[in-house]
Amino acid sequence: MKSRVHIVSYYWLPVVLYMGLIFIQSAHPVPETVPEWPLKDKFLHLAAYSILGALFLRALNQTQWRHRRGLMMVVSVLLTGLYGVSDEWHQYHVPSRSAELADVVADVAGGICGVWAYERLSGKFSAIRRL
Repeated sequence: MKSRVHIVSYYWLPVVLYMGLIFIQSAHPVPETVPEWPLKDKFLHLAAYSILGALFLRALNQTQWRHRRGLMMVVSVLLTGLYGVSDEWHQYHVPSRSAELADVVADVAGGICGVWAYERLSGKFSAIRRL
């Protein structure tokens, strides 16, 4: 049996640290030196939030509801989406940043992709579920 300290530090701390990383990145202006390409911002949101969705599912797999796979997946996507909404609200208050509904949609889509990928890969490779 895993101790509560182990579960919090090994499974939930990465979630919190990654959310902090997103928050810090959102507090800075968008660099102007980065080359532009269509929908770059949406792709970056999708990629970042797919990682967050996978981290949420990984952590939720340590809860008492871990055997309810569908519920864990839905809760992971919902938590990812809620954090995406809070991130957009945060960006709304940062000078030279803006909040967009399309970014929230990309965040939720990223959460879905990350949760799906984690579930698929952990089903095929049991070592991933043990991480």
